[in-house]
Amino acid sequence: MIKPLKLPNQSTWLRISIFAIAMGLLEAIVVVYLRELYYPEGFSFPLKAMKPGIFSTELLRELATIVMLITAGMLAGRNKLSRFAWFIYAFAAWDIFYYVFLKLLLDWPESLFTWDILFLIPITWVGPVIAPVINSITMVVLAYLIIEGKIAGLKRFEWFLLITGSLVVIISYTREYASYMLSRFSMHEMFLASNASIVMKHASTFVPGNFNWILFFSGVSLHWLAILSSALSKK
Repeated sequence: MIKPLKLPNQSTWLRISIFAIAMGLLEAIVVVYLRELYYPEGFSFPLKAMKPGIFSTELLRELATIVMLITAGMLAGRNKLSRFAWFIYAFAAWDIFYYVFLKLLLDWPESLFTWDILFLIPITWVGPVIAPVINSITMVVLAYLIIEGKIAGLKRFEWFLLITGSLVVIISYTREYASYMLSRFSMHEMFLASNASIVMKHASTFVPGNFNWILFFSGVSLHWLAILSSALSKK
């Protein structure tokens, strides 16, 4: 069991929040540029095909974003658990304010149930906007409980629930796209550099429409089970 954390001063919350909000604004601005280039008439599925070089650059941008959020957590935290908590808080705040700024800059999404492309690593994630917002709220709650010492630590079973729940949520985001692509390519063919153009062309005909809410909420339920288990064990 990890010892309870000392309460951080309020300036850490403020600094990480400012960092995450600024990253959310930066991310939204990048999307403004991308949509001006690829979707001047407004964003909708199917996705426009990107040149392989541009697509690779977009992957690197996403990877850099995650590295920056992890680094923020590492700088703010005092031990492994608190670093994890600050990372997921930064991630959640970034994601929520990303959509806030998109709404302010582009008046998008039309609703919380508007479909969006969420991530591209290792394959395309898609889902209604409300789904990642729910994940972000869950992460904020878990981060708060850890950072403020309401949770003394996470047992192996609770880590198992968090990791399994995360994998289930990721599957809910990627299953429809993966099924669509695997109907045309093998997994090996999808990631061959020599096939990049033809894979992108096929991907640009994909239109999502069947989000598996049961699968998604199964994953979210595992997250909340882990949170409740760890919170109750502190009492």
